[in-house]
Amino acid sequence: MNIINKIEEIKNEYKLYAEDKKIYIAFSGGLDSTVAALIARDTFDNSKITLINVCFGAYSYSKGLEAVLSLANQMNLRLFFTQGEKEQENLMYHGPNCNQCTKNIKLGKVKEFVYKGLVVVGSNQSDSWGKLGIKYNDGIYSPLLNLNKKEINEILNFYGFKIPKIGESNFREGCKFKHLLKMAVNNKFHSRADVIANEVLHDILDFYNYERTLGNVKIIGPLSKNIALINVKPIPENSIKKIIIEKISQEETIDEVVFVDKPLKLKVAANPGIINNENSKYWIENGRLAPEFAMPIEVDWNTKSNNNKLWTFSVVDYQFL
Repeated sequence: MNIINKIEEIKNEYKLYAEDKKIYIAFSGGLDSTVAALIARDTFDNSKITLINVCFGAYSYSKGLEAVLSLANQMNLRLFFTQGEKEQENLMYHGPNCNQCTKNIKLGKVKEFVYKGLVVVGSNQSDSWGKLGIKYNDGIYSPLLNLNKKEINEILNFYGFKIPKIGESNFREGCKFKHLLKMAVNNKFHSRADVIANEVLHDILDFYNYERTLGNVKIIGPLSKNIALINVKPIPENSIKKIIIEKISQEETIDEVVFVDKPLKLKVAANPGIINNENSKYWIENGRLAPEFAMPIEVDWNTKSNNNKLWTFSVVDYQFL
C-alpha cells in the first residue's frame, strides 16, 4: 500500500471514530504526534482539533517546548498545556521508570480529555513502551498503530514538514529526567544536577553548531554523590570536550564529570524483582541503557538493593574497561 492510500485509510478511520466529537491529540512535538496531527488537520476543520502537551517544566528541554510552539503555529492548531511535573517527580523518586511515566502520567493526563471528545495518541509499531495494542480503546485512538518509523517519516515528507531536533537522540527526544539513572530523592540535588547538566550540554553543542546523533549527560552514583557521564556521538574534538567539562563542573550539585570516550562497565543496583528476572535485566541493559551511551557498555548486576523505596534500578558506579 502506498503512502497516499495509507493516509486515506487513516482519514477514513478518523471520521469513523471522531464522528461529531472534538479531537484532542497528545502532542510532544515529535515525529509521531506531529504526523497524527497533520492527518487530522487534513481530515477536519482546524477548529475541531486541539493539541495537548503534557509539560514537565524543567524536565522538558527548552528546545523541545520551542518545537511544540513552532509546530502548532505552523499547523495553525490550538495548543493546550497540562502540567505533569509533580507527578513525574513522585514517580522518579522510586528510580528511573519511563514505562510507567508514559502509561500513567503522559497518557493519564491526556485521558482526562476523553469526556470531551476523541483522544489521539501516536503509538506505532516502533514503540518500545506506551503501545496500546489496539487502534481504538475506550475513547482513545491510535491512528499510526500499524505503521513503522519509516512509513511515518514518509507521511511527514508527503506533507512537507520537518521536525525541529534537540540533538538528544535520533530516535526519541524531549525528556531530561530519563538521564537521571538513580532515585530522585532530593529534587534540589539529584534532579537539579540532571536538568542543569543536560541543558548546558546542548547549549554548548548548539553554540558550536555541533551536529550529533546522540547527546546527553547521565547522572549516576550513590545518593550522596552525583557523577555526570557525558555522552556525545560523534565524540567532539578536545577543545569542545574541555569546555563542556568545565561548564558542567561549575554546577555545585555535580561532584564528578567524565566524558564517555571509551567502553565502560556500569555497576547497577536494582529491585529484587528485576535482579531475579533475566528478561527485565536484558531489556534495561540493551533497550534502555546501551542505546543512550556513546560507547559500548557492560552491566554488573551483582548488587541487590536493600532500599525498598527503589522500584526499578540505580546506576551506582562505573569503571572504564
